[in-house]
Amino acid sequence: MNTHPVNLMVRFLLEILMLVILGYRGWHLGEGWLSYVLALAFPLCAAVLWGVFRIPNDPKPAPVAIPGVARLLLEFLLFGAAVWSLASLRYLHGSIALAVVVIIHYAVSWDRTLVMLQNKPYNGFAGKKIMGMKP
Repeated sequence: MNTHPVNLMVRFLLEILMLVILGYRGWHLGEGWLSYVLALAFPLCAAVLWGVFRIPNDPKPAPVAIPGVARLLLEFLLFGAAVWSLASLRYLHGSIALAVVVIIHYAVSWDRTLVMLQNKPYNGFAGKKIMGMKP
């Protein structure tokens, strides 16, 4: 189910939303020029962590391969930071909605989540066509 195009689109939108929320939180933490720096630094740091520390074959070779459990922890920390950021900015309904969608997404992606919890390399993308393209 993890490679279904709708699930991949939801995952992509969740990742983009997480980066936007972290940037918005950074903007509200600083004053003056510091707002600009934090609004860029928070999502940039999250994007670097997200892109560099991956499990093998998710969906291509990882720049820095880490165990599946560590990757799940990283993902939950980043999504958790976005949920916490919304709550701290007093968008309580938005933070609850984001948390629910993230939990549902991981439940729907049970095949990937289970393999990651077992610390096995994920082979769900290997050799499969995704949205008409081979990884």
